[in-house]
Amino acid sequence: MIFPVVSGLLLFAKSMFVSLPGSKSLSLFWNFGSMLAMILAFQIVTGLFLVINYKSDSSLAFQSVQFIMYEVEFGFLFRIFHFNGANLFFIFLYLHMLKGLFYCSYRLTMVWVSGVTIFILVMLTAFLGYVLVWGQMSFWAAVVITNLVSVVPYIGVTLIFWIWAGFSVNNGTLGLFFMLHFLVPFIILMIVVAHLIFLHDSGSTSTLLCLGDYDKVKFFPFYMAKDGLNLLLWTGFFFLALSYPFMLGDAEMFIAANSLSSPVHIVPEWYFLFAYAILRAIPNKIMGVVALLASVVSLYFLALSKNYTTMLNLLNKFLVYWFVSVWMLLTWVGQCSVEAPFVVLGFIFSMCYFGLLGIIYSVYTFSYKLFL
Repeated sequence: MIFPVVSGLLLFAKSMFVSLPGSKSLSLFWNFGSMLAMILAFQIVTGLFLVINYKSDSSLAFQSVQFIMYEVEFGFLFRIFHFNGANLFFIFLYLHMLKGLFYCSYRLTMVWVSGVTIFILVMLTAFLGYVLVWGQMSFWAAVVITNLVSVVPYIGVTLIFWIWAGFSVNNGTLGLFFMLHFLVPFIILMIVVAHLIFLHDSGSTSTLLCLGDYDKVKFFPFYMAKDGLNLLLWTGFFFLALSYPFMLGDAEMFIAANSLSSPVHIVPEWYFLFAYAILRAIPNKIMGVVALLASVVSLYFLALSKNYTTMLNLLNKFLVYWFVSVWMLLTWVGQCSVEAPFVVLGFIFSMCYFGLLGIIYSVYTFSYKLFL
């Protein structure tokens, strides 16, 4: 009974990684996807080792992290690699999405939809893991973010009490976050497999912006060797992680959580700053939360556009360059104090962010109808 299952899995793996036809014009930009798969596996493995000694108890969580760092054999390596692995994950996730926008990958509807879903779940997982450290910044980040649920009509306050498992962020909240942080990566793993199946079914875009079957080569050995170049990036990652382990961290994370004293300036991790800037740019709480959700969910709507003409390539590149510039400006504004002129700049850049997404969608939708 087991042999047909094993045989089927081997045939599936062969179709995915050996005999899969791929365009000859795929550049190194297509390595971002394989690099993300490597990082996901790396994060799951290092996370499983950290789980062994972590205590999901509000009175022991911070001390258990310190115990891993100072007492567990090689525990500091797993903590440093897991922390910096999250930053590496988002670097390549944003690069992968940039490549998708640049080469109009949203034409591949199911590939794009599954990819955006992975992006949202990775953001959720990163936030949950950030809270588990139970430092000052992560604790108060949990307080701020969970309070946003109160905007849900009728049941908002009830939902907050359910998430908190009480009347404030406490031991029950930490237990819930720990459970979700452990489970969601495996859900991500399943969606990644679906993402690959959709990609191999529809074919990938290329530097030629086409999906034709006239320039295909087998995945192995050509692209398997090209993906092997990712090992050079891992060498740089290990060097930086060991030389500057907490370069992207916050000093407040080295202070145990204190529910009676909040940090002077609450700032999330760098990969959340663009969304945080949009949230605080709008003074109305409900509209701010709606804008926060729309900043990510609006990416789904790009899958509805139909861009089958190469006549707008230069316009597409121009719009994507502007979109990336606005995203970087929002990231910069997100770490600035909530004062003039940063509040006004945050609002302006937020409008530009949504405006550019709307223009990209509108241009390609109407151009498709025009050239149809």
